Amino acid sequence: MKRREFLKNISFGAATLAISGSAYGAKTLFSNKAANIQITPQNNKPNIILCMTDDQGWGDTGYNGHPVLKTPNLDRMSKEGIRFDRWYSAAPVCSPTRGSCLTGRHPYRYGVFSANVGHMPKEEITLAEALKTQGYTTGHFGKWHLGTLTTKLKDGRRGGRKNEHYSPPWENGFDECFSTEQAIPTWNPMENQSRETRYWIGEDKYATQNLKGDDSRVIMDRVIPFIRKAAKQNTPFLAVVWFHTPHARVVAGPEYRKMYADRTENEQHYFGCITAMDEQVGRLRGELDKLAIAENTMLWFSSDNGPEGTKGKRKRHQGSTGGFRGRKRSLFEGGVRVPGMLIWPAKIGKPRVVKMPCCTSDYFPTILDIFGFKMKGRPKPIDGVSLLGLIEGKMTERPQPIGFESGKQISLTDNRYKLISIDKGGTYMLFDLIEDPYEKKNIANEKPEIVKQMKKTLNKWRASCKLSLDGKDYK
Repeated sequence: MKRREFLKNISFGAATLAISGSAYGAKTLFSNKAANIQITPQNNKPNIILCMTDDQGWGDTGYNGHPVLKTPNLDRMSKEGIRFDRWYSAAPVCSPTRGSCLTGRHPYRYGVFSANVGHMPKEEITLAEALKTQGYTTGHFGKWHLGTLTTKLKDGRRGGRKNEHYSPPWENGFDECFSTEQAIPTWNPMENQSRETRYWIGEDKYATQNLKGDDSRVIMDRVIPFIRKAAKQNTPFLAVVWFHTPHARVVAGPEYRKMYADRTENEQHYFGCITAMDEQVGRLRGELDKLAIAENTMLWFSSDNGPEGTKGKRKRHQGSTGGFRGRKRSLFEGGVRVPGMLIWPAKIGKPRVVKMPCCTSDYFPTILDIFGFKMKGRPKPIDGVSLLGLIEGKMTERPQPIGFESGKQISLTDNRYKLISIDKGGTYMLFDLIEDPYEKKNIANEKPEIVKQMKKTLNKWRASCKLSLDGKDYK
């Protein structure tokens, strides 16, 4: 499908605003999905960068107390902006969390139930599509995992000629991309390109140069030119940077392994690839400073879920949950509580630690709230909440709980309590996450009224997701 230019008139009461931009393939933003957009003009639009790692545990940072791992740039971020101590990925596995980042909606609403399942539907409005109405240039770099990127070549897990899940970044609002369908090795990522998913840069186009060495560096080599170009043109930008580190296959280069020479080989590879990624975060921040755009750039950092297991073939996965219960694929805290930070010097004065529960689903409503605009006719409901009040120091409690569902697990987390069932509602456990963050004591029998009320809220939320999945949100 070829890129299509559009120019649509959008009415605002008595006034009419003309907005130009780009839509891709079946995703014609205005004609089908967003008939009305209420906008409060901004003269100083922030640049937005969403960085995310793959399978990095809450404890896989120096600032969260890891005794060995070197993450000096993440540690610095934790002291210069907002550090979220209860930051949650929307799911305990990768693809669903990625969907939440771009839509603000729980992925069960549109069929992305797990990794390599479903795709980003054309009816959903992504953050990239929304920001293009504000004059942003948009780029995706790294792991996509929200659909296949080719219909012509065998690629990744699902790419190929006969595939109903084709939904690449360029059909979801991204002007530029350097994207893979799935995870790839964290060192020499394309050493055997016939085995891996390729780095796609557009329809029927994939990268063939500068693909050796540390994968985080390979990604950042594409991010920085994108940012430089936007800065030179004085154009606000959205850069979605989804590192593969430290997902399998976990491999660190020799110079990074040497930093952990006194550790086991498995630890050398795991710690080394995270330190290499951290180095690129520092490089990114340095570039923002050089371009004199750091002040008004929102730089978010998160992981897509908790750390992978350490048994069998996964011995190189030395990830830490920081003591939280469970790991990747679990809705206990260790599977969904992950590192989370925000740097935005123009808005965040004094650095602080936030204890309020926040989530990857909050990106979309927060960023829309910054502009003061809402999109009528877009899919609803939104599961995330705006964190603008929190950023401004006016918000201390989450106004609505966070619902989770993954496989047979369901849970609901509010400001204090967490209700969880690992058998689809057969039995429930209740934890006080303030007094018992490591989920050691089930207090369901002690607080039956709280269990009753939270079950009611959780069931209502799940019913809402089912209606969404049935297409009720799409007009």
